[in-house]
Amino acid sequence: MTSAKRLVRLDMWLDPIFDQLVAEQPNVELTITPTREVDATLSALRGAHGYLVSVAKDELPPRLFVTADLIAQCPDLVCVSTTGAGYDTVDVAACTAAGVAVVNQAGGNADSVAEHTFALLLAVRRRIVESHQRLRHDSGFTREHLMGHQIRGNTIGFIGLGQIGSRAARIAQGFGMRVLAHDPYLPPESLRALGAEPVSLDDLLAQSDIVSLHCPLSAETRGMMSAAAFARMKPGAVFITTARGGVHDEAALYDALQSGHLAGAGLDVWKQEPPGNDAPLLQLPNVVGTYHTAGVTHEARRNVARSAAEQLLAMLAGQRPPHLVNPQAWPAALERIDRLA
Repeated sequence: MTSAKRLVRLDMWLDPIFDQLVAEQPNVELTITPTREVDATLSALRGAHGYLVSVAKDELPPRLFVTADLIAQCPDLVCVSTTGAGYDTVDVAACTAAGVAVVNQAGGNADSVAEHTFALLLAVRRRIVESHQRLRHDSGFTREHLMGHQIRGNTIGFIGLGQIGSRAARIAQGFGMRVLAHDPYLPPESLRALGAEPVSLDDLLAQSDIVSLHCPLSAETRGMMSAAAFARMKPGAVFITTARGGVHDEAALYDALQSGHLAGAGLDVWKQEPPGNDAPLLQLPNVVGTYHTAGVTHEARRNVARSAAEQLLAMLAGQRPPHLVNPQAWPAALERIDRLA
Protein backbone atom coordinates (compact mmCIF):
# COMPACT_ATOMS: atom_id res chain seq x y z
CA MET A 1 0.00 0.00 0.00
CA THR A 2 1.28 3.48 -0.87
CA SER A 3 2.16 5.50 2.21
CA ALA A 4 0.00 8.55 2.91
CA LYS A 5 1.01 12.06 1.85
CA ARG A 6 1.04 14.40 4.83
CA LEU A 7 -0.22 17.99 4.84
CA VAL A 8 0.05 20.47 7.69
CA ARG A 9 -1.88 23.68 8.21
CA LEU A 10 -2.30 25.99 11.17
CA ASP A 11 -5.55 26.48 13.07
CA MET A 12 -5.96 30.04 11.74
CA TRP A 13 -9.37 30.73 10.19
CA LEU A 14 -9.79 28.98 6.83
CA ASP A 15 -12.85 28.35 4.72
CA PRO A 16 -14.06 24.76 5.35
CA ILE A 17 -13.74 23.87 1.66
CA PHE A 18 -9.99 23.27 2.17
CA ASP A 19 -10.47 20.53 4.74
CA GLN A 20 -13.37 19.06 2.77
CA LEU A 21 -11.34 18.69 -0.41
CA VAL A 22 -8.37 17.17 1.42
CA ALA A 23 -10.62 14.75 3.31
CA GLU A 24 -11.94 13.42 -0.01
CA GLN A 25 -8.46 12.10 -0.86
CA PRO A 26 -7.99 8.67 0.73
CA ASN A 27 -4.20 8.81 0.64
CA VAL A 28 -3.69 12.25 2.18
CA GLU A 29 -3.48 12.99 5.91
CA LEU A 30 -4.11 16.51 7.21
CA THR A 31 -2.73 17.73 10.53
CA ILE A 32 -4.04 21.00 11.98
CA THR A 33 -1.68 22.52 14.53
CA PRO A 34 -2.11 25.38 17.05
CA THR A 35 -0.60 28.58 15.68
CA ARG A 36 0.86 29.65 19.02
CA GLU A 37 2.34 26.24 19.86
CA VAL A 38 5.33 26.66 17.61
CA ASP A 39 7.27 23.61 18.79
CA ALA A 40 4.28 21.34 18.20
CA THR A 41 3.83 22.75 14.71
CA LEU A 42 7.50 22.33 13.88
CA SER A 43 7.31 18.74 15.09
CA ALA A 44 4.42 18.09 12.69
CA LEU A 45 6.18 19.86 9.84
CA ARG A 46 9.28 17.68 10.20
CA GLY A 47 7.30 14.79 8.75
CA ALA A 48 5.15 16.81 6.35
CA HIS A 49 5.22 16.74 2.56
CA GLY A 50 3.07 19.84 2.11
CA TYR A 51 2.55 23.01 4.16
CA LEU A 52 -0.24 25.56 3.88
CA VAL A 53 1.37 28.72 5.26
CA SER A 54 -0.40 31.93 6.19
CA VAL A 55 0.60 35.12 4.40
CA ALA A 56 -0.38 37.23 7.43
CA LYS A 57 3.19 38.10 8.39
CA ASP A 58 2.23 39.88 11.61
CA GLU A 59 -0.04 37.06 12.75
CA LEU A 60 2.33 34.16 12.00
CA PRO A 61 5.14 33.35 14.47
CA PRO A 62 8.43 34.03 12.62
CA ARG A 63 9.73 30.51 13.29
CA LEU A 64 6.88 29.20 11.13
CA PHE A 65 7.84 31.29 8.12
CA VAL A 66 9.20 29.10 5.31
CA THR A 67 12.87 29.98 5.63
CA ALA A 68 16.07 28.09 4.91
CA ASP A 69 16.18 27.15 8.60
CA LEU A 70 12.66 25.66 8.58
CA ILE A 71 13.33 23.80 5.33
CA ALA A 72 16.48 22.29 6.86
CA GLN A 73 14.34 20.91 9.69
CA CYS A 74 11.76 19.45 7.28
CA PRO A 75 13.56 17.06 4.93
CA ASP A 76 10.33 15.63 3.47
CA LEU A 77 8.80 18.99 2.57
CA VAL A 78 8.24 19.14 -1.19
CA CYS A 79 5.50 21.74 -1.66
CA VAL A 80 4.29 24.90 0.03
CA SER A 81 1.09 26.83 -0.62
CA THR A 82 0.29 30.29 0.70
CA THR A 83 -3.17 31.35 1.80
CA GLY A 84 -3.30 34.30 -0.60
CA ALA A 85 -1.77 35.98 -3.60
CA GLY A 86 1.23 37.16 -1.59
CA TYR A 87 4.14 35.12 -0.30
CA ASP A 88 5.81 37.45 2.20
CA THR A 89 6.21 34.58 4.67
CA VAL A 90 8.08 32.36 2.20
CA ASP A 91 11.74 32.57 1.22
CA VAL A 92 11.22 31.56 -2.40
CA ALA A 93 14.94 31.40 -3.19
CA ALA A 94 15.55 29.00 -0.29
CA CYS A 95 12.65 26.83 -1.46
CA THR A 96 13.98 26.75 -5.01
CA ALA A 97 17.45 25.75 -3.81
CA ALA A 98 15.91 22.88 -1.81
CA GLY A 99 13.60 21.65 -4.59
CA VAL A 100 10.44 22.81 -2.83
CA ALA A 101 7.64 24.02 -5.10
CA VAL A 102 5.80 27.14 -3.97
CA VAL A 103 2.33 28.20 -5.13
CA ASN A 104 0.18 31.21 -4.37
CA GLN A 105 -3.49 31.88 -5.03
CA ALA A 106 -3.13 34.62 -7.64
CA GLY A 107 -6.54 35.80 -8.77
CA GLY A 108 -8.50 34.06 -6.03
CA ASN A 109 -9.32 37.30 -4.28
CA ALA A 110 -8.77 39.67 -7.21
CA ASP A 111 -12.40 40.73 -7.63
CA SER A 112 -12.73 41.52 -3.94
CA VAL A 113 -9.51 43.55 -3.83
CA ALA A 114 -10.43 45.48 -6.97
CA GLU A 115 -13.82 46.33 -5.47
CA HIS A 116 -12.15 47.45 -2.24
CA THR A 117 -9.91 49.80 -4.20
CA PHE A 118 -12.97 51.74 -5.25
CA ALA A 119 -14.58 51.47 -1.83
CA LEU A 120 -11.53 53.30 -0.45
CA LEU A 121 -11.45 55.78 -3.32
CA LEU A 122 -15.12 56.69 -3.01
CA ALA A 123 -14.88 56.89 0.77
CA VAL A 124 -12.03 59.39 0.45
CA ARG A 125 -13.41 61.49 -2.39
CA ARG A 126 -16.99 61.60 -1.05
CA ARG A 127 -15.84 62.01 2.59
CA ILE A 128 -18.08 59.15 3.69
CA VAL A 129 -16.32 58.27 6.96
CA GLU A 130 -16.07 61.94 7.94
CA SER A 131 -19.76 62.43 7.21
CA HIS A 132 -20.72 59.37 9.24
CA GLN A 133 -18.66 60.54 12.23
CA ARG A 134 -20.09 64.06 12.13
CA LEU A 135 -23.64 62.72 11.97
CA ARG A 136 -22.90 60.65 15.07
CA HIS A 137 -21.05 63.22 17.14
CA ASP A 138 -21.65 66.73 15.80
CA SER A 139 -24.45 69.15 14.97
CA GLY A 140 -24.93 72.55 13.38
CA PHE A 141 -23.11 71.75 10.14
CA THR A 142 -24.43 71.88 6.60
CA ARG A 143 -24.15 69.41 3.76
CA GLU A 144 -21.78 71.81 2.06
CA HIS A 145 -19.36 71.36 4.95
CA LEU A 146 -19.00 67.77 3.71
CA MET A 147 -18.83 68.47 0.00
CA GLY A 148 -16.70 65.96 -1.85
CA HIS A 149 -15.67 65.27 -5.43
CA GLN A 150 -16.95 62.93 -8.12
CA ILE A 151 -14.47 60.60 -9.80
CA ARG A 152 -15.99 60.58 -13.29
CA GLY A 153 -13.63 62.36 -15.67
CA ASN A 154 -10.62 61.88 -13.38
CA THR A 155 -7.40 60.23 -14.48
CA ILE A 156 -6.47 57.17 -12.44
CA GLY A 157 -3.02 55.62 -12.66
CA PHE A 158 -2.47 51.98 -11.78
CA ILE A 159 1.00 50.83 -10.75
CA GLY A 160 0.76 47.15 -11.63
CA LEU A 161 -1.87 45.73 -13.97
CA GLY A 162 -1.96 42.07 -13.04
CA GLN A 163 -4.94 40.06 -11.80
CA ILE A 164 -6.14 42.82 -9.47
CA GLY A 165 -5.02 45.90 -11.35
CA SER A 166 -6.64 44.76 -14.59
CA ARG A 167 -9.97 44.24 -12.82
CA ALA A 168 -9.70 47.63 -11.15
CA ALA A 169 -8.98 49.17 -14.56
CA ARG A 170 -12.25 47.76 -15.91
CA ILE A 171 -14.14 49.21 -12.96
CA ALA A 172 -12.49 52.59 -13.58
CA GLN A 173 -13.68 52.54 -17.18
CA GLY A 174 -17.21 51.95 -15.92
CA PHE A 175 -16.91 55.11 -13.84
CA GLY A 176 -15.88 57.08 -16.93
CA MET A 177 -12.27 57.58 -15.87
CA ARG A 178 -9.16 57.88 -18.00
CA VAL A 179 -6.89 54.95 -17.16
CA LEU A 180 -3.08 55.07 -17.15
CA ALA A 181 -0.88 52.12 -16.21
CA HIS A 182 2.74 51.39 -15.47
CA ASP A 183 3.82 47.76 -15.31
CA PRO A 184 7.42 46.88 -16.30
CA TYR A 185 6.46 43.20 -16.66
CA LEU A 186 3.79 43.72 -19.32
CA PRO A 187 4.38 44.98 -22.87
CA PRO A 188 2.57 48.18 -23.92
CA GLU A 189 0.20 46.29 -26.20
CA SER A 190 -0.99 44.17 -23.25
CA LEU A 191 -1.73 47.30 -21.22
CA ARG A 192 -3.65 48.81 -24.13
CA ALA A 193 -5.64 45.58 -24.53
CA LEU A 194 -6.73 46.03 -20.90
CA GLY A 195 -7.99 49.52 -21.64
CA ALA A 196 -5.05 51.42 -20.16
CA GLU A 197 -2.60 53.89 -21.63
CA PRO A 198 0.98 52.68 -20.98
CA VAL A 199 3.15 55.37 -19.42
CA SER A 200 6.37 55.69 -17.46
CA LEU A 201 6.16 55.83 -13.68
CA ASP A 202 7.09 59.52 -13.67
CA ASP A 203 4.38 60.35 -16.22
CA LEU A 204 1.81 58.35 -14.27
CA LEU A 205 2.60 60.22 -11.06
CA ALA A 206 2.52 63.59 -12.80
CA GLN A 207 -0.73 63.05 -14.72
CA SER A 208 -2.94 61.04 -12.35
CA ASP A 209 -5.64 62.48 -10.12
CA ILE A 210 -5.60 59.14 -8.31
CA VAL A 211 -2.62 56.80 -7.98
CA SER A 212 -3.50 53.21 -7.05
CA LEU A 213 -0.91 50.57 -6.11
CA HIS A 214 -1.30 46.96 -7.26
CA CYS A 215 2.26 45.63 -7.19
CA PRO A 216 3.92 43.02 -4.96
CA LEU A 217 6.39 43.89 -2.22
CA SER A 218 9.88 43.04 -3.46
CA ALA A 219 13.41 44.38 -3.30
CA GLU A 220 12.51 46.40 -6.39
CA THR A 221 9.29 47.94 -5.03
CA ARG A 222 10.12 48.35 -1.33
CA GLY A 223 9.93 52.07 -0.53
CA MET A 224 9.04 52.88 -4.15
CA MET A 225 6.45 55.43 -3.05
CA SER A 226 8.94 57.66 -1.26
CA ALA A 227 8.90 61.36 -0.39
CA ALA A 228 10.27 62.07 -3.86
CA ALA A 229 7.53 59.97 -5.50
CA PHE A 230 4.77 61.69 -3.53
CA ALA A 231 6.26 65.06 -4.47
CA ARG A 232 5.99 64.10 -8.15
CA MET A 233 2.24 63.46 -7.81
CA LYS A 234 -0.20 66.17 -8.87
CA PRO A 235 -1.13 68.69 -6.19
CA GLY A 236 -4.51 67.63 -4.82
CA ALA A 237 -4.14 64.01 -5.97
CA VAL A 238 -5.28 60.98 -3.98
CA PHE A 239 -3.18 57.92 -3.10
CA ILE A 240 -4.79 54.46 -2.77
CA THR A 241 -3.09 51.20 -1.92
CA THR A 242 -4.36 47.65 -1.59
CA ALA A 243 -0.90 46.25 -2.39
CA ARG A 244 1.50 45.59 0.49
CA GLY A 245 2.78 47.60 3.41
CA GLY A 246 6.35 48.70 2.79
CA VAL A 247 5.83 49.73 -0.84
CA HIS A 248 4.88 53.19 0.39
CA ASP A 249 6.75 55.21 3.00
CA GLU A 250 4.17 55.96 5.68
CA ALA A 251 6.03 58.93 7.16
CA ALA A 252 6.50 60.49 3.72
CA LEU A 253 2.83 59.98 2.92
CA TYR A 254 1.85 61.65 6.20
CA ASP A 255 4.00 64.66 5.33
CA ALA A 256 2.49 64.90 1.83
CA LEU A 257 -1.04 64.84 3.28
CA GLN A 258 -0.31 67.14 6.22
CA SER A 259 1.25 69.75 3.94
CA GLY A 260 -1.81 69.73 1.67
CA HIS A 261 0.13 68.52 -1.36
CA LEU A 262 -2.08 65.41 -1.48
CA ALA A 263 -5.83 65.64 -0.90
CA GLY A 264 -6.37 62.23 0.67
CA ALA A 265 -5.41 58.59 0.94
CA GLY A 266 -7.14 55.22 1.22
CA LEU A 267 -4.94 52.60 2.87
CA ASP A 268 -5.64 48.89 3.28
CA VAL A 269 -2.05 47.82 3.96
CA TRP A 270 0.47 48.91 6.57
CA LYS A 271 4.08 48.35 7.57
CA GLN A 272 2.73 46.86 10.81
CA GLU A 273 -0.65 45.16 10.65
CA PRO A 274 -2.79 46.22 12.31
CA PRO A 275 -1.29 49.66 12.83
CA GLY A 276 -1.54 51.11 16.32
CA ASN A 277 -4.56 53.24 17.15
CA ASP A 278 -2.15 56.14 17.46
CA ALA A 279 -0.68 55.72 13.97
CA PRO A 280 -0.15 59.25 12.61
CA LEU A 281 -1.94 58.54 9.33
CA LEU A 282 -5.07 57.43 11.17
CA GLN A 283 -5.31 60.81 12.88
CA LEU A 284 -5.83 62.66 9.57
CA PRO A 285 -9.45 63.33 8.54
CA ASN A 286 -8.63 62.82 4.85
CA VAL A 287 -7.33 59.26 5.36
CA VAL A 288 -9.56 56.17 5.27
CA GLY A 289 -7.89 53.07 6.66
CA THR A 290 -8.80 49.38 6.67
CA TYR A 291 -7.06 46.36 8.18
CA HIS A 292 -5.77 44.52 5.08
CA THR A 293 -9.36 43.39 4.47
CA ALA A 294 -9.53 44.05 0.73
CA GLY A 295 -9.34 40.34 -0.01
CA VAL A 296 -11.20 39.24 3.11
CA THR A 297 -14.67 38.43 1.82
CA HIS A 298 -16.53 35.15 2.16
CA GLU A 299 -16.31 34.64 -1.60
CA ALA A 300 -12.61 35.42 -1.86
CA ARG A 301 -11.67 33.30 1.14
CA ARG A 302 -13.57 30.34 -0.32
CA ASN A 303 -11.87 30.80 -3.70
CA VAL A 304 -8.45 30.96 -2.07
CA ALA A 305 -9.01 27.93 0.18
CA ARG A 306 -10.28 25.87 -2.76
CA SER A 307 -7.34 26.90 -4.92
CA ALA A 308 -4.82 26.12 -2.18
CA ALA A 309 -6.26 22.65 -1.59
CA GLU A 310 -6.46 21.83 -5.29
CA GLN A 311 -2.89 22.95 -5.93
CA LEU A 312 -1.39 21.08 -2.97
CA LEU A 313 -3.27 17.91 -3.91
CA ALA A 314 -2.24 18.28 -7.55
CA MET A 315 1.43 18.61 -6.62
CA LEU A 316 1.34 15.61 -4.29
CA ALA A 317 -0.16 13.66 -7.21
CA GLY A 318 2.72 14.75 -9.45
CA GLN A 319 0.72 17.29 -11.45
CA ARG A 320 2.09 20.75 -12.22
CA PRO A 321 -0.09 23.39 -10.50
CA PRO A 322 -1.27 26.56 -12.28
CA HIS A 323 0.20 29.19 -9.94
CA LEU A 324 3.83 28.21 -9.37
CA VAL A 325 5.80 31.06 -7.86
CA ASN A 326 9.10 29.29 -8.61
CA PRO A 327 8.55 27.27 -11.81
CA GLN A 328 12.28 26.62 -12.08
CA ALA A 329 11.99 24.43 -8.97
CA TRP A 330 9.30 22.17 -10.43
CA PRO A 331 11.58 19.54 -12.08
CA ALA A 332 13.47 18.96 -8.81
CA ALA A 333 10.24 19.04 -6.78
CA LEU A 334 8.59 16.55 -9.14
CA GLU A 335 11.55 14.20 -8.82
CA ARG A 336 11.23 14.35 -5.05
CA ILE A 337 7.44 13.85 -5.25
CA ASP A 338 7.89 10.79 -7.47
CA ARG A 339 10.04 9.24 -4.76
CA LEU A 340 7.11 9.54 -2.33
CA ALA A 341 4.96 7.15 -4.38
